[in-house]
Amino acid sequence: MPLTPDGDLCERWRQLMARYHDVSCALERALSQQHELGVSEFETLDLLVKSPHGKQFVHELHAGIHLSQSALSRTVARLEKRGLVTRAMCTNDRRAVSVTPTEEGRRLHAEAAPTHAAVLADHLGELQPQA
Repeated sequence: MPLTPDGDLCERWRQLMARYHDVSCALERALSQQHELGVSEFETLDLLVKSPHGKQFVHELHAGIHLSQSALSRTVARLEKRGLVTRAMCTNDRRAVSVTPTEEGRRLHAEAAPTHAAVLADHLGELQPQA
């Protein structure tokens, strides 16, 4: 793909950021109003619920989510306080902490997932995956 002039790249970047902001705000609003979940909380639950092991270590979660380590720790703490996840230290490595969704966390995720999908479809449905 040939390079475009700097102005074009900057404009494309601004359009991408504007679209991200619109979708993120719509997700935050819908998940918060309908399920009392923030986007980061939903995304964390989503990764946990879809994990093949039924749990993940915090460092694994961090690799799959766009949050800083401290923001992820705060998100997990909020979910734990609400009874949606449990945290446990690894018996082999006390620095490693695993996070597991509770039944309540799985239930809330199942309720919120259609809302999440509907917002994404409304905002991104016309986009086609690139081959």
